[in-house]
Amino acid sequence: MPSVAESQKLPFTLNPRPTMNAPSSQPDPSPPPAHGVELAPGVHVPADRILYKAARASGPGGQNVNKRSTKVELRIALADLPVNSGVIARLRRRAPGRITDDSVLVITSSEQRSQLQNKEACLERLRELVKEALIPPKPRRPTKPTKGSKERRLDEKTKRSGIKRGRQSKPDHD
Repeated sequence: MPSVAESQKLPFTLNPRPTMNAPSSQPDPSPPPAHGVELAPGVHVPADRILYKAARASGPGGQNVNKRSTKVELRIALADLPVNSGVIARLRRRAPGRITDDSVLVITSSEQRSQLQNKEACLERLRELVKEALIPPKPRRPTKPTKGSKERRLDEKTKRSGIKRGRQSKPDHD
């Protein structure tokens, strides 16, 4: 666990700064909706419910690793997700190692050398987890074995018992 000095709250937003070099052919990215961050279609969480913490990352990056806090940890309480209990249960089954005893989902990213890119990667992983959990599993429909499969099984049993019967030693009756 990083110390208080190593971790900090991230004061930036997810929208990257527009470049001033050339006009873009795409319209400016729209700001996040007023009602929060969209995790899946119809699932929005207030931005203040998602907590980000930065810490020193390990791995590649040269001296950058020693000077910058680029690793990002995203935390969100499962109770803050506006989904039903079935979705929460599927989230718990999907990511048991990422959920604390206090029912807080923790996602970390340190793959990139940029804090902003790691923050976006954490948010993208959260979106993927929520989208997967929103899909209810297909109910299992029990099936009966077909008549042909029953007959094949019984024929195979008969053949196998004949083979085993042929291996038995027969007593000599003189």
